[in-house]
Amino acid sequence: MTETGESRTGSGEARVAAALTRLGALGDLPVGEHVAVFEEVLGGLEAILASVDEASAVPGNGNGHQ
Repeated sequence: MTETGESRTGSGEARVAAALTRLGALGDLPVGEHVAVFEEVLGGLEAILASVDEASAVPGNGNGHQ
């Protein structure tokens, strides 16, 4: 696995890998701080998905759909 966690995602998407890596740090944090990390990661993943949705909605973006 790479330092950014890319082998875990298999997606090649660095932002997703970074989010998963952030989850890997939970073991070093007190349990009381886990919820904040989960919320941070979830928000980041939602933003990534939104950017993918926006990019795929743009006509002529080269995604092969007509």
